[in-house]
Amino acid sequence: MAPASLPLSFPRAAGAPLPPPASHGTSVAACSHLAAPSRGTGRRRGPRVALAAAPAGRQGGRWRAGVSSFSFLPSFFTGNKGEKDAEKAMRLKEELLAAIAPLDRGAEATPEDKERVEQIVQQLEAVNQVKEPLKSDLINGKWELLYTTSTTILQPQRPKYLRPFGKIYQAINADTLRAQNMETWPYFNQVTANLVPLNPRRVAVQFDYFKIFSLIPIKSPGSGKGELEITYLDEELRVSRGDKGNLFVLKMVDPTYRVPL
Repeated sequence: MAPASLPLSFPRAAGAPLPPPASHGTSVAACSHLAAPSRGTGRRRGPRVALAAAPAGRQGGRWRAGVSSFSFLPSFFTGNKGEKDAEKAMRLKEELLAAIAPLDRGAEATPEDKERVEQIVQQLEAVNQVKEPLKSDLINGKWELLYTTSTTILQPQRPKYLRPFGKIYQAINADTLRAQNMETWPYFNQVTANLVPLNPRRVAVQFDYFKIFSLIPIKSPGSGKGELEITYLDEELRVSRGDKGNLFVLKMVDPTYRVPL
């Protein structure tokens, strides 16, 4: 059986086995903690006291400066944006995982389900705190595909018993610029690729080898390529978007895994 269910929506070469990036794609994504913003151990300093414009008065042999309460207002109203975004991201992640849990990685999603997931993801992307994911160690390791809109991966036209029903993984190592998509039961297909950074969020993907049933290596033709953008990243969850418009939600399962060179 061709590797149609691999996790990223990377285009496949004509005549080549279907590969399945793409939070990635990968699981081409599902789970739960956000690191709280770091706090210093020292005592927090209060806002600087503002001197009143009115003349200071003499009291008890000391000069007393008037204090303006307005100096406290900016910090009171603005608060800590990083903390607020982290709290919002935590809530949105829980909402996203609950929305995709019954959708069989997206194969059972109705148009209404897809719209709801898309709306949650857009809100999550808006509070992404890792602005340059390709420069972050958080991206390195093996991710499980939780949801995708890629029909190449999901094969929704097939009867359910003919679809890949084992877990699907994607590994990315930005330090070596390598990626790998891995199916499990029943096909165990794999594909590896080289990554070329286009900016701190987006990479071009050039496939080099496919493996059928994890045994038979097939060199990928030069046309086997695509692009992938990481739009949300934290310790547990990654959201990616492929160049064909597909969405991928993935969860981290093994941060120590490294893609074979």
